[in-house]
Amino acid sequence: MKKKTILIFEDDPNVLYIFSLVLEDLGYQVEHSNTSDEVIEKTLKYNPDLILMDNWIPKIGGVEAIRLLKKDPKLKDIPVILISANSSIHELANKAGANGYLAKPFDLDQLEQKVGEYIV
Repeated sequence: MKKKTILIFEDDPNVLYIFSLVLEDLGYQVEHSNTSDEVIEKTLKYNPDLILMDNWIPKIGGVEAIRLLKKDPKLKDIPVILISANSSIHELANKAGANGYLAKPFDLDQLEQKVGEYIV
């Protein structure tokens, strides 16, 4: 059976390391990008089951990257979780069209629970 794939757009190497460590330990295939440019091409390449999108990812930013994904007919159904330390993350996630959000700092149980909501 094919492992479920999570595509992470995150430019902080420490956060990316934690995400990768936890999610791979849970049995997921993890792919990543440290910029949001070519978000469509990268998503098509990896065909993820879930995307974790940092709000402050370089180039176009998380909100705009999510909007692009949600406009694409082939990609709009892939769940996207916005990740940010911004105090108004709920509003940002709604504005972007994200399926959910995870506020930084987060604990590992929150990460596992949030991913579990979108990957069955």
